[in-house]
Amino acid sequence: MISLRKKQIVGLVSIVFCLVFTQIALGANSTISENPNLVADTVEKVSPAVVNIDTLKTVTYRSPLTPFLNDPFFRRFFNIPEDELERQIPSRGIGTGFIFRDDGYILTNEHVISGADEIKVTFLDGQEFEGRIVGSDPLTDIAVVKIEAEEKLPTIPLGDSDQARVGEWVIAIGNPYGFSHTVTVGVLGAKGRPVYTGDAGREYENFLQTDAAINPGNSGGPLLNLAGEVIGINTAIIPYAQGIGFAIPINMAKSIIDQLIEKGKVVRAWLGVYIQDLTPEIAEQFGLEEPRGALVADIVAGGPAEEAGIQRGDVILKVGSSEITDVKHLQQVIRSHRPGDKTTVEVWRDGKLLTLEVVLEELPQEETSLAVPQTIDLGLEVEEITSDHVKQFALKRERGVVIVSIQPGGVADQAGLRLGDVVLEINRRPVESLNDWYSALSEVEPGKTVLFLIDRGGRTYYVPVKTMEEEK
Repeated sequence: MISLRKKQIVGLVSIVFCLVFTQIALGANSTISENPNLVADTVEKVSPAVVNIDTLKTVTYRSPLTPFLNDPFFRRFFNIPEDELERQIPSRGIGTGFIFRDDGYILTNEHVISGADEIKVTFLDGQEFEGRIVGSDPLTDIAVVKIEAEEKLPTIPLGDSDQARVGEWVIAIGNPYGFSHTVTVGVLGAKGRPVYTGDAGREYENFLQTDAAINPGNSGGPLLNLAGEVIGINTAIIPYAQGIGFAIPINMAKSIIDQLIEKGKVVRAWLGVYIQDLTPEIAEQFGLEEPRGALVADIVAGGPAEEAGIQRGDVILKVGSSEITDVKHLQQVIRSHRPGDKTTVEVWRDGKLLTLEVVLEELPQEETSLAVPQTIDLGLEVEEITSDHVKQFALKRERGVVIVSIQPGGVADQAGLRLGDVVLEINRRPVESLNDWYSALSEVEPGKTVLFLIDRGGRTYYVPVKTMEEEK
C-alpha cells in the first residue's frame, strides 16, 4: 500500500514537472504557440516584395595552356589561333533582393551585381523588370538596384537589428541554386560575428549568425523577424560548416542607403595612415605599459595624417574624446566622422604625449584600411641592396639591407618574413648598411624582442621579432 502511494506521488511529481517544463517552453515560444501559422502568414505577407536577381556579365577566360600558347613557335607548330590565349565569355549569376521603397528601390549584396552588364529582376508572380545599379559599397557588400514600374510596388519594412535578440526565430527567403522564393527558418544564433572570407577590404566584422539555411543564390535576400521586418541581408556561408549562415545587420544598410541613392557610393572620412595593433612586445618597445591604441606603420604621402604632423611610429591613443583601444576601434571612430571634419588626435611619440589637429578627408575609392600582419623573428640572411636585388625583388629602394635567405621552418619563416623585405630600422635605429645591421643586433640580448621596420612592396611594416634564447 505504501509502495503504491510512493509510486503515485512520484508519478504526480513527474507529471507536474512535465507540465511546468512544457509551460516554460511554450512561454519562450508564446508567439508561435498562439499562432502556429505565424511563419506562413509572415512569408505570405512579405514574399511579393522579395525578388530574384539574375545577372549577366562578361568575363575573361584564359586557357590553362596560356604559358605555352604565349610562345609563337608553339602556336604555329600546333596551328593554334592567337585568340585562344584568352576569350571574352558571358557569365550568369543569381541572387536575391527585396523592395524597401514602393517606387522600385531594391536592397541586395554588392557582390551579386558587381560588374553586371545586365540585371533582370523577377517577382513571385513572374513579372520581369530590367534593373539598374543606383549605388554600391564594396566595403559593406551592400547595393541598391532600381526598377521602373507603373504602379506602387509591395515593400518590406526595415527593422532594428540592434534590438534583435539572440535565440529569436528568424526567416530567410531567397533564390538558392535558382529555386525561387525558398523559405528557411531558424534562430538568430549570435550577433557581432567577424567573418573572414578572403575578400580584401570588406567590412565583415559585425555579422548576424543564423542556422536558417543560406546557400548560393540566397545572397541579398532578407533575414526577417516574426513581425515581418528585415533585420539582416543574407550574404555569406561557411562552406565547411553545417547550419551556419550570416547576414549583414540591416542597421548598417540603413546608415548608408541615402548616400547610395543620392551619390551612388558611400563617402567616408579618411585619416591617411596604415595601422596595426600593438602586441605586448611592441608596446614594451615603445615604452607603453599595456598594448592599447593603434600603431602607425606607415603614412600616406599628402594625406591628412601627414599634413597634421602624424609620423610613422606614433601610437594613436585618442581621437577627439574617444579613447582608442585597437585598430578596429580607430577605424570605427574615423568612419563615424565626415570628410572635412576637424578633430584632435592624441599620439604617443618617444615617451611623450602629443595632441595634433587633423582635418579628415574623403576616403579615396582605391584605399582600404590596412591592419598590418603581426610577423616576427630572425633565422635569415641579409645583404646590402645591389642593382641585381632591385631587379630580382622589384624593390622600390636602391639603398639599405634586403632579406635574401630565410631558413625553412625557422622563426622568420614561421613569422611570415619574406625574401625581398628591406630592413629599414632595428629598435628604432636606422639601418642603411650591413654595418648598421650588425651594430644594431650586437646590442640585442638573446631571448629579447627586436622591433624591425621593413619595406615590402613600397609599404612599411613594424615587425616584432623574438630572438632565440641562448642554450645553457
